[in-house]
Formats: sequence, structure tokens, C-alpha cells
Amino acid sequence: MKSYHVLVVDDEAEIRDAIEIYLKNEGMTVFKAGNGLEALSILEEEDIHLIILDIMMPKMDGITATFKIRQEKNIPIIMLSAKSEDTDKILGLNIGADDYVTKPFQPLELVARAKSQLRRYTNLGHYKESQDEISVRGLTLNKLTKSVTVDDNEVRLTATEYKILELLMSHTGRVFSIEEIYERVWKEPYLNAENTVAVHVRRIREKIEINPREPKYLKVVWGIGYKIEK
Repeated sequence: MKSYHVLVVDDEAEIRDAIEIYLKNEGMTVFKAGNGLEALSILEEEDIHLIILDIMMPKMDGITATFKIRQEKNIPIIMLSAKSEDTDKILGLNIGADDYVTKPFQPLELVARAKSQLRRYTNLGHYKESQDEISVRGLTLNKLTKSVTVDDNEVRLTATEYKILELLMSHTGRVFSIEEIYERVWKEPYLNAENTVAVHVRRIREKIEINPREPKYLKVVWGIGYKIEK
């Protein structure tokens, strides 16, 4: 059985420790943080498969943390909320949390919900044994080898083309504006670089699409930007 990595984020050490005991009994590895900032730092360093996140915390609350996490990752998030925080709970769900548990909670219920989210995450194919590889209907990108294949045939991309494709494939279905693509890939402010991005996208299409005029993978959303179709 795989040992999943769960990040527990709560400003009360007693709650973090109690949750850790129950998750470890299920064979899970637990990382702990006292606020959203600590959680984001851990996510940069560790391979996390599930986040259990309190809403009310100092330095960075759960709502802000969820918003920032969802800009980069699709890891399932279970929110912990007091009954008085129903409005925040709804906001959290709207910006990307997957489930919530109201305090005080039964630890076994939380464990059951955690296992349910992990099953969904793995069964839907968002997570692989190694998160170094992303596959979308025959298009595969390997982050370790920096290689791309289409139906097992290798595609040679430039470094910039690879970075654009990696960004889009890491967030399938999400539309990225031309400005956002430029600033994330080129790491500099966007200054009328629309043609630069468009040229690179055209070259990527020529390499990964059977018919670039009717793309299967890399789609344009007119007036907004580009996305990799789910």
C-alpha cells in the first residue's frame, strides 16, 4: 500500500498532533504547519497528496492559502471550520477546497473523508506514482527527463516551448492569458509580447498536433488565452 503524504495545517498544536496520530495509524506520512505561510513553504519542498487546512489562522488564513495553492496545484484540500465560519467555508469551497469538516469533529470521520479524497485524486488520474509525468490523451510530458511524447513518439521542443507546454499541462482545462504565460515562462514583465507567445504556441502545435489547424490538445480561447484541453 502506498504511503500518502498529508499536510495538516492548523494553528493549534494539539489539533495537529491529534490528527497526525489517526492518519499515521492509516499508514500515512504527516507534515504539519501552523499557518498558511508555513504550509506554502512545505509544499515547495515536499510531495504532498492531500491538505487538511484550518480556516482561521494567523499570518495567512486558510482562504488565502487555498487561493494561492490553487494557482499552482490541484491537490485535494479538506477545510476545517467552526460553525461560526459558514460564510468562509462557502468561500473556501468556491475558490477550490474539495471538502470541509466542522469543528469539533470526529477524528474517524476526518480520516474517512481524507481516504475518500485520496481515492478520487488517484483514480481520476491527477496523481501518478511519480508526479514527474503528466499525460493527457496520448500527450506525455516527463519533468525529470524534460521530454515530450505523442503516442509514444518523441517530440523535440526548445527549452521555451517545453516550459510553455509544462505550464499548460500542469493545469489542464485552465485558460492562461498571453500575459500570464509570458511572465511565468520568461520571468519578466509583459510588454506587448503577444506575438512572441503566439509564435511559440504555433511551433508547439506544429510539433504535437496531427492537424495544427484543428488542434486536439492546445486550444485557443479567443480573446482570453490558451489551454490544454482536458
